[in-house]
Amino acid sequence: MKQLAIVILNWNGKRFLEKFLPTLLANCNENSEVVIVDNASTDDSIKFLTTNYPQLRIIINDENYGFAKGYNVGLRQIEAKYYCLLNSDIEVTPHWTEPVIAQMEADEQIAAVQPKLLSYHNRTQFEYAGAAGGFIDKYGYPFCRGRFFDVLEEDKGQYDKEMRIFWASGAALFVRSDIYHQLGGLDDDFFAHMEEIDFCWRINNAGYKIMFNPNAVVYHIGGGTLPKENSFKTYLNYRNDLFLLLKNLPKRRLFITFFIRFFLDILAAFVFLMQGHKKDFTAVFRAMNAFRKGYRNMKRKRGHISEEAFRMTYPHSIVFARFIKRKKYFDGQKLT
Repeated sequence: MKQLAIVILNWNGKRFLEKFLPTLLANCNENSEVVIVDNASTDDSIKFLTTNYPQLRIIINDENYGFAKGYNVGLRQIEAKYYCLLNSDIEVTPHWTEPVIAQMEADEQIAAVQPKLLSYHNRTQFEYAGAAGGFIDKYGYPFCRGRFFDVLEEDKGQYDKEMRIFWASGAALFVRSDIYHQLGGLDDDFFAHMEEIDFCWRINNAGYKIMFNPNAVVYHIGGGTLPKENSFKTYLNYRNDLFLLLKNLPKRRLFITFFIRFFLDILAAFVFLMQGHKKDFTAVFRAMNAFRKGYRNMKRKRGHISEEAFRMTYPHSIVFARFIKRKKYFDGQKLT
């Protein structure tokens, strides 16, 4: 059994495997192995892998289960002390795993770690899907150091210290395998998007820590499977954000949070409409309807809810902060 399994979930991603596998394999040490979990791809991914990388272990799912269940099915078949869930559209750097593993070995309370995520196309800029570590406000809107809504910062070393964060990006997520399975892994019903935030909230509820490590750097393309402007992505983001609130908020916060959140989501829908994004407009209302239909199922999944974990959320509205107060940056403590 290897210490670290670097697991790539692939769905029709041959172009990314061709581009990034050589660098990944060149930067794996003897304590790591790379495993490909294929989500029933219809391109030539499997043929490409078996022809060019016959040494790699490939797990083939019998259908496209999405990000969450796709990983769960694959990871149940992989034994390692640590997993790294790695997107196929990521370029790694030399010695990128060593500082993370050392950090986790030094503190058993650390359940998950995120490396620094920079943009593949603009290599001095933080990348949208994680940047320098994820946070969330009390109404369920996620944001990052280095990425606040549409503002992406240049990496000038301003976040080059290890720090406890609320959530780690699923684009490059290191996690202890025993804790992953103990907490039930990613939620199958999320399919894709926000599932790592739900999982990380459950890590926080269980009393473990999630950390950012600036000494591990990766470059992420982003939007490799679902482009940012895809209305199905809008639907998943809005639906799953409501699901994670229902699953993880303290009971006393549920009514007021959903009352305000529904108002904000409806407002967002009409902003989409005014911008000419009709499919995104309908996607928000489809998401709210799907939440209504899935309410009982998700409510049954409420486990141990930690007030301490809720106190780690940002105590104000980042929507108000960004669009009314015109704040642009978050340093882990305050908005500026």
